[in-house]
Amino acid sequence: MFLPFFEQLRAHKVPASLREFLDFLAVLKTGLVTYDVDGFYYLSRTALVKNEAHLDRFDLAFAAAFKGIEAIPAEAVMNAVDLPDDWLRKMAEKHLSPEERAEIEALGGFDKLMETLQERLREQQGRHQGGNKWIGTAGTSPFGAYGYNPEGVRIGQHESRHRRAVKVWDKREFRNLDDDRELGTRNIKVALKRLRRWAREGAAEELDLPGTIRSTASQGYLDVKTRPERRNAVRVLLFLDVGGSMDDHVQSVSDLFSAAKSEFRHLEQFYFHNCLYEGVWRDNRRRWTEQTPTWDILHKYGPEWRCIFVGDAAMSPYEIAYPGGANEHWNAESGEAWLTRARDQWPGHLWINPTPEKYWGYTQSTQMIRQIFGPDRMVPMTLEGLSRGMKALS
Repeated sequence: MFLPFFEQLRAHKVPASLREFLDFLAVLKTGLVTYDVDGFYYLSRTALVKNEAHLDRFDLAFAAAFKGIEAIPAEAVMNAVDLPDDWLRKMAEKHLSPEERAEIEALGGFDKLMETLQERLREQQGRHQGGNKWIGTAGTSPFGAYGYNPEGVRIGQHESRHRRAVKVWDKREFRNLDDDRELGTRNIKVALKRLRRWAREGAAEELDLPGTIRSTASQGYLDVKTRPERRNAVRVLLFLDVGGSMDDHVQSVSDLFSAAKSEFRHLEQFYFHNCLYEGVWRDNRRRWTEQTPTWDILHKYGPEWRCIFVGDAAMSPYEIAYPGGANEHWNAESGEAWLTRARDQWPGHLWINPTPEKYWGYTQSTQMIRQIFGPDRMVPMTLEGLSRGMKALS
């Protein structure tokens, strides 16, 4: 009976092997979970998911395989809710606070709640919205969706509004862990942590426990030793494309910049438009009056710095290949010349592209930049892409 579940896992690209599926079935035979949907969900997730990046895909597969549980037609609910009383009471104890249980008892108890639900299903003939009795939406009835009642049974609602329903299906709390989804600040930080080179810097303010033990044993009395704190010594140059087609990616680039500032103690950022030319700027509002010559940056920051470009690489090929090809000013040298200098100056270089990777092949300028930087040095702005990029920079 669980073969369709295994097929859904494969269809949603959850890499569960046959060995893991057999282990899952073996655990089920032990009777570890009985009449407990939550327990069954967590047991199957533990047995079949080995990477947090696949948790969201598992939730989708689980919902698809067992969608009949929460999508029972109203006329069939009478038979479907014929569950053991002790199981229903255990679920109520599990999901309700003591105050909520006391309130339900005051209103007639859990048995009364389920009896009333069955009675309403018999009497109601159509959809209802608002009010405090029928099974519908936007009301205060104990049954239905998008309403409020402290003893509610949610029916036909994709999420909880008040977190007080007796049973909640399809919570899906792990969507932002999927490694092919776009990132938020928290996940970007997780990915950037892979780019680290530890070094002890600053004053000797951290307790050196091994040194203290050695010195105390040698001296015969307590001899406290301290040492500099260990910090991430990686130095990062961040070049951010602004304006034009990058306006569609302002939020994701802002998240990346925020995460980078918190993760890298040594970070210098500059802005450019479309392609690197003879000048960049730190303040986009003063881009025409306060530019920094690119030559100065090439001379100031040594090859030990990691260089990261962030841009969609979408522009006219002339902006990369020819002098005078820039769309905002006359460039004496081609963008390709400046990108090549940056590549040679900083061997640890990377281009992060917020455009989904499947569309890169349709843009000639993207292919040109990949050829300059190297095909493995352009990555998408996803968890998997950033992880791959940080590995290349390391």
